[in-house]
This record gives sequence, C-alpha cells and structure tokens, in this order.
Amino acid sequence: MSTRRSFLLPPRATTTGRLLAEAAVRRGMDVRTLPGHPIPTDLRGRAHLYGGERFADAVASALDMALLDPPLDLLATLPAYFTGRHVELITLGQARRHRVPRFVKPAAGKLFPAGVRPNGTGLPSHLPAELRVLSAEPVAFAEEYRLHVLDGEVRAASRYAVFGVLDSAPLPPKHPALGFGAEVVNHLASGLPSAVVLDVGILSDSGQFAVVEANEAWFSNAYAADAERVLDVVMRAAGPAHEIRDTDRPFARRTAGIRDDDAMRSAQQPGTSRHLSAGPTATT
Repeated sequence: MSTRRSFLLPPRATTTGRLLAEAAVRRGMDVRTLPGHPIPTDLRGRAHLYGGERFADAVASALDMALLDPPLDLLATLPAYFTGRHVELITLGQARRHRVPRFVKPAAGKLFPAGVRPNGTGLPSHLPAELRVLSAEPVAFAEEYRLHVLDGEVRAASRYAVFGVLDSAPLPPKHPALGFGAEVVNHLASGLPSAVVLDVGILSDSGQFAVVEANEAWFSNAYAADAERVLDVVMRAAGPAHEIRDTDRPFARRTAGIRDDDAMRSAQQPGTSRHLSAGPTATT
C-alpha cells in the first residue's frame, strides 16, 4: 500500500484549490479531484483535503479524517476589546424576537443567508427555533485581513477587502494586522484548534482593529497569501484522524467521528465563507 500523501479536491474548481494543488504537487503529493462516490478507500490514513462542507464531510467520513473547526461561540466569548461590538450566541427563536437591526447568521453552515435585518421577523420560519445563530451589532470594516494560523502563530496572511469590496493584497511582515492577530491568538490560547483561519479588520467608525470571524482552514480562500504556507495550515486542519493531536480533539467535526457537539451542520456546496459583519460576503 502506498504511503504517499494525497491532496483531495472537489469537482468544482476554485482559485485557492488550484493554488494549493500546485503547491501540493511541488511537495510530491498525489493530487486528485474526486468527482463523487465511490471514494477510493486506499487513500485512508494518508489523505488531506480542501473543499466545501458537503465534500469535506463525505470524504472525511469515508477516509477516517479529522476536520478542525473553530468553536461556534468564539466571537460571543471574546471580550469587547477584540470584537468592537456586542456578539451573542443564541437560538433562532430568540433572534426572531429582535426588534432592532442585528447582523444574524447561522453559527455553523449556511442554512440561511447571513446579513443585517431591521428586526427578527424576516428570519426563516421553516428552520427549527433551537438552531444556534450568532447575533451581532452591525458594524462596517474599512479593511479586512485573513490570517492563517498554525500552532499559535500567523503562518500566512492577506488583505481581502477594502470598504466592503473584495480587494486582495499581500501583507508586509510588520503590518499591524499581524500584531493584532497575534494578540488575539495569545488571548485564546487553548481555545483555538492548532490550524485555523482568523479574519480581522479595521472598524470604519473607530479605526480600531477587531475580529471579524474565525473560519475552517480547509474551506477558506487564500486570497493573496503564500499558497505554500497556507497549505501547511490546511494539511493540519484536514488530515488522517489517527494523527490528530489530543489538544485538537475538542475542535474535530462530528462527521469525522470525533466531536459530537453540533447537530445542526449545513450540507452546503463550496461557496462563500461565513462573515460576521455588515460588509461583503467573502468567497472561499
């Protein structure tokens, strides 16, 4: 049986997937696009992946992989110093009772579109009231940055939006977003998986940095970051379950057979990343 590492991609091509595939080829990895079932079982124990939730969950289940997710309540538990706004993890039923504008999004997946609503009456009525959602005070960001974090350090970074418009650019080594990101990571310490994506930005009204959201590294756009360094993070975030670190077990998705704390996952196609602000929806 081959021990060569594999890097697996879904049929739907993305720019980030292509860049990561090229980086994986340079490392001598076996890069494959999986069109669907059956998933080759000979890849078990040596596979990594990049792709959307439906693809990732199916492949992880078939190949006994561990997928690392950030905590659903990460934003809600951060001090206001780091968020710059009030954020809470509540149920959809509670959000339906909002009487003031709030930014509301599913805590996991994309069961309904995220966005600012004038009140809670327009939230989907067909979904269960117990569905967990994040509700936030609406804010706007002047600039937004994506930080790929590995083992408590920012491994790769990129700007991705300016005043709500997608606009990617590399970050210089001394960019203040890197310092703020390091401060957030140090504060969270063991509250983050070893491989994760952290989005931060500059608030338009105050000029202060704030956390936008956290995302899965295996389903996040690299934008203008170094693909080689991004691949390091993605491979840790989506790899063989037998290699998962004990400290990462609390962050492993239930579909990978390790975590069982989120029964409301969405089965979405690869698409847009989750975005907790009044700004743009960033494509993955």
